[in-house]
Amino acid sequence: MGQKNESSTDFILLGLFPWFRHPHLLMLIILLFYAIALTGNCILILLILLDSRLHTPMYFLLSQLSLVDVAYISSTVPKMVINYFTGKKNISYLACATQLFSFLTLALAECILLTLMACDRYVAVCKPLRYTVLMNPKVCLQMAAAAWIGGALAALVHTVYPMSFRICGSREINHYFCEMPAILRLSCMDTSVYEMVIFLTSTAYLLVPFSLILTSYIVIFLTVLQMTSRKGRNKALATCSSHLTVPSEQRSVGGSEEVLGKVLQLRRCHVLQCHS
Repeated sequence: MGQKNESSTDFILLGLFPWFRHPHLLMLIILLFYAIALTGNCILILLILLDSRLHTPMYFLLSQLSLVDVAYISSTVPKMVINYFTGKKNISYLACATQLFSFLTLALAECILLTLMACDRYVAVCKPLRYTVLMNPKVCLQMAAAAWIGGALAALVHTVYPMSFRICGSREINHYFCEMPAILRLSCMDTSVYEMVIFLTSTAYLLVPFSLILTSYIVIFLTVLQMTSRKGRNKALATCSSHLTVPSEQRSVGGSEEVLGKVLQLRRCHVLQCHS
């Protein structure tokens, strides 16, 4: 079996928490979280699509974020479930590269969308008279396209390059999906320079959106404080408070716990519906 693994181009996924004593229970929990996140986001997308009152820039961007979340969890969970119930742990080279590309694209697109959502709230609160002009349907489509294309281009670079590294010995990935750090650890080449590049680009993709989001809401908060109408001030704070929960939750979910953390997405969807 070991010789077959070494001569094959397939990778071996060891799974999520292979040391866990009750894998059946863990799989049921993951499937429950997956079903909740999938159902909640799909319902939100459907509601926004069917209700003409929700055909606004804010809800359009929110529907894009929900679409990203659906694809994000679906890029890893189904394969993990199939491997578990079939008893197979292998994933082909092409499937591994596709999974890595999809995961990175969606993660990066999510960061961009969160930033665009903050910009939308900035224009709505600070430039209300020009909101319909600045956030017209064409601009919204361009913003969504920028998020998807920007994420895909960056992900393509960080998929093709690491997947071209020569792998020596075992092809076992100590994870439930093909992630970049795990693949780099299998390489027998010096990846230190590339790892530094990954660190710098990852830091930029986290800090730049976070800084823009933080700056936007600081300006929004200062603008709200200057409002004389209490009703207008409360409305502005209500519509922005729900958006603030999104980046805070997104930054708190990471590492190897992506699937389990997705249960927060359902709560986020309900919060956004209640406050908007």
